[in-house]
Amino acid sequence: MSLSHAVLTSLIEKSSSGYDLAHRFDKSIGYFWHATHQQIYRELARMEAAGWIESSSAPDAGKTRKREYRVLDAGRAELARWASEPSVPMDFRDEFMVKLRADAALGEVDLQDELRRRIELHGEKLAHYRAIQLRDFPEGQPLDREASIHHMILKKGILYEEVSIQWAQELVAVMEKFEAMSGL
Repeated sequence: MSLSHAVLTSLIEKSSSGYDLAHRFDKSIGYFWHATHQQIYRELARMEAAGWIESSSAPDAGKTRKREYRVLDAGRAELARWASEPSVPMDFRDEFMVKLRADAALGEVDLQDELRRRIELHGEKLAHYRAIQLRDFPEGQPLDREASIHHMILKKGILYEEVSIQWAQELVAVMEKFEAMSGL
């Protein structure tokens, strides 16, 4: 996937200025596809040069150079082409897993503080996702197709955080067990 497809998706959802797009991106697609604001601005310029989007002076631009971007037919066609292609499953690269292997091999690395920190970070993100769920998807509220898909994306994030916490807690217990055994 390229950033351009994430930006096209966000612009199809709502035409906006680069500034507004970057802030919306942080609060939606940015949860699973990170991009800096500078990367988004560079991508907007490339996409406009490719004929996928166009910009015009934003209604609230005043004397600034603020531009509002919207997706053209060529951009919609590109997004539909890309979205219909098979996706490669996520490549799992996690530096911490290598550190755990090093701990297992060395037997002298104490990663319990790092595990507890990770539990806390996953807990914070889980609480944030659950707050979004309560705000945007109240229990019993009927959802249209678009909202149902958005909710399922959020649910994947919730499940990921829950499983990450459970796994880290189990690993802490394993480490504590062997620490206690070696202290005897």
